[in-house]
Amino acid sequence: MLKKFLQIFKIKDLRRKILIVACLLFVFRILAAIPIPNIDTSRLKDFLGANQLFGFLNIFTGGAMEKLSIAMLGLSPYITATIIFQLLTLIFPKLKQMYYEEGAAGQAKFNRWCRYVTVPLAAFSAYGFLNLLISQGVVTSMGLIGLLKNVVLVVAGSMILMWIGELISEQKIGNGISMLIFAGIVARVPSGIREALLTYDSTRLPTYAIFIVVSLLVIAGVVFINEGERKIPVNYAKRVRGTKMYGGVSSYLPIRVNQAGVIPIIFAVSVLLFPQFAAQLVAVVSKDLSVRLNTIVSQIFNNQIIYAAIYFILVVAFTYFYTAITFDPKEISKNLQRSGGFISGIRPGDNTSDFLSKIVTRVTFSGALFLGIIAVLPHLTQLATGVKFLSIGGTALLIVVSVALEIKDQINAQLIMREYEEI
Repeated sequence: MLKKFLQIFKIKDLRRKILIVACLLFVFRILAAIPIPNIDTSRLKDFLGANQLFGFLNIFTGGAMEKLSIAMLGLSPYITATIIFQLLTLIFPKLKQMYYEEGAAGQAKFNRWCRYVTVPLAAFSAYGFLNLLISQGVVTSMGLIGLLKNVVLVVAGSMILMWIGELISEQKIGNGISMLIFAGIVARVPSGIREALLTYDSTRLPTYAIFIVVSLLVIAGVVFINEGERKIPVNYAKRVRGTKMYGGVSSYLPIRVNQAGVIPIIFAVSVLLFPQFAAQLVAVVSKDLSVRLNTIVSQIFNNQIIYAAIYFILVVAFTYFYTAITFDPKEISKNLQRSGGFISGIRPGDNTSDFLSKIVTRVTFSGALFLGIIAVLPHLTQLATGVKFLSIGGTALLIVVSVALEIKDQINAQLIMREYEEI
């Protein structure tokens, strides 16, 4: 392990990529620390602590929301836009064809549309959130011009974060969106440790022990599930071309237990935040109605049992949804047939596609159930122990460990590729 770690910094191209990513993450942390003008955040921390959803989003943004920084919305508008368009692929065949069948050009066009929609979503979210804070007395009134100026700053911050995420993804050592969320969570660790030390109570030693045990179990479980895969044997028929014979070898098709990674968690959080943001948008028409809707939504989601149930269902559903997007049995069946590959006992074509669909559905069930349980386990633990910081521990650890494993796999793949190039 140490040898590989040192090898990373010996390879110039890989070292350059890591330094670029580190600099981009540093820029992200700077943006998260720059507050929008004319804002007093003294009462904001209490408001976020009382509102479970916004407190959760504050963790994802690395504390940017509690500072009302220009990056306070994080990547949630872009993620929401992506979810909307991916759901639309199930409704509009042309959009699905563009995303799946037109290759890189189609996906680039799809992503461009997502970026266009991100702008109005970020604007409405910023306007609604600031209006909510003003109506709750958390932030003093800033006037229409001041409000619009701050909305423009927040939209610009969200777009810059989206651009930073894409620049990170281009380095091919991890997903840019996941890494920014990872950086936001990790940035909160020092303050979390300090808060735990300041509020240390010797009578709660069993509770702290439970937290440590749960954290270790989550880490072990995430590693186990993320690395787990079902190997389907694939044989290749012998083919004669001229005087040479090709094929006749055996391989396997790996189907990961957690094919979707941390994306279902990110999607689920965005959907949970959507009702609150929708209630804020009503402020454009009626501020009183917006306040009433926000109160209703807050009362529903601040109920731990209701929140955990909805969260669990969303995580499981998005695991299946994202797996269906990234793993297409029909396309894989066609590729196997073109290359002369077949699964023993299964006829090529539709039979192979149906077989793969059944395997993926069964394997994904384990991964989806695991993600859902880990996501809600801290909330259930909080109900039993009454310790607040356990309510975010599971999801935060899940994302941190999953992203760390993804980065490790990406870097390892680049090291292996360079070893082959040197041979």
